[in-house]
Amino acid sequence: MNEIISVTCFTEAMFGENAFVVAAKGHGGVWVIDPSFEPQARQIRAHVADQGKVVEAVILTHGHVDHIAGVDVVLAGLPEARLWIAAEDAEMLGDPQANLSAPFGMAVCVEARPTDLLDAGTVLTLGPTQWVALDTSGHSPGGRSLYCAEAGIVFTGDALFAGSIGRTDFPGSEHSRLIENIRTELLSLPGDTQVLSGHGPATTVQKERMSNPFVAE
Repeated sequence: MNEIISVTCFTEAMFGENAFVVAAKGHGGVWVIDPSFEPQARQIRAHVADQGKVVEAVILTHGHVDHIAGVDVVLAGLPEARLWIAAEDAEMLGDPQANLSAPFGMAVCVEARPTDLLDAGTVLTLGPTQWVALDTSGHSPGGRSLYCAEAGIVFTGDALFAGSIGRTDFPGSEHSRLIENIRTELLSLPGDTQVLSGHGPATTVQKERMSNPFVAE
């Protein structure tokens, strides 16, 4: 994607969920963002192995089932890997009602426990790059985005999509909060920032500022 960061997207078939493998040039560890249902999680493991890398951390933008279902597969056999999620969404990992798998006729419980809580303002380091966790809650109580200024990338989970926003009719959702967070935390970023979301194609901050019917200024 650019000279310092490479991003590989894996799209899961059932929900169309995008998981990402993020690698920094010259660094042996990678991040996996929002791994979902099989076979996506196994494809991610195979890709990381093929690249000669190791999963350093799994980072969850929020706790809904389509963004967490592959956590245990990705982390299997990797006791040193970290698992990041906001405190407000952490209980969703082991609660099928809260993570919305039960309403879909499933019962998904992630066995792995968070090693780190992704508070807004937390700065994470991958190789030479730094990423800040932004509060983009509203779709879920603890929704987070990850922004790297030097790479010009923001991962928005289910907060902001190309031409749309995350649903706010789920338990714990809050529409006004999501809109305010998108405007203050995401649309304030440089216009050429690449927006990589949990569903759908990539977009840019400027495009969403100008044309997204939910939040256009």
